[in-house]
Amino acid sequence: MASSPSFQRLVGFTNCVFQCFAEKIYSLYDETLKSLFESNPKLIRWFKKSAFSSVSFNLGPSCVSWPHTDNYNLAFGWCAITPLGQFDPDRGGHLILWDLGLIVRFPPGSTILIPSALLTHSNLPIQKGEERYSIIQYSSSGLFRWVYNGFMSDKDFLATRTREEIDKREKDRKSRWGNGLNMFSLWNDIRSTHPPK
Repeated sequence: MASSPSFQRLVGFTNCVFQCFAEKIYSLYDETLKSLFESNPKLIRWFKKSAFSSVSFNLGPSCVSWPHTDNYNLAFGWCAITPLGQFDPDRGGHLILWDLGLIVRFPPGSTILIPSALLTHSNLPIQKGEERYSIIQYSSSGLFRWVYNGFMSDKDFLATRTREEIDKREKDRKSRWGNGLNMFSLWNDIRSTHPPK
């Protein structure tokens, strides 16, 4: 499935949207993933057009998610959700963004990017006899820590680094949330980077 031309087009489209609407965060994802693959030639990159490190296939046949946040994803990062299948989007399958008080019509083949570690989200059930699947693209926060630590765990980093390196890491950790929020694109940023033709 992952190597099919249709899926590769979906991945390519998702990444174009990600890069367009969250350019700084996209660059962080892309550079982190490139560093990871350069560090270990044994790793296989299944999705060459993707800045996301992971993908989940929810194969239903009627996928419903309960209200949740994706706590292990990068806190200020993005997650791409694409529903597929045969269902009436006027009668079910809606995406609910609980913290924003929004219920979004979410038809098969559409894609949305959300900060899934921040926003509580779920989807409505579909009608009996219908089918709904979903493809979720995301990156775990642990991946960013692994690369930041010089391709090692937190435990190994703390055991092998100098006091100055550990202090710098702690200082970076405290400023990471604010730096992450500064990576969010504003509408004027998007318009200046991609002006209307």
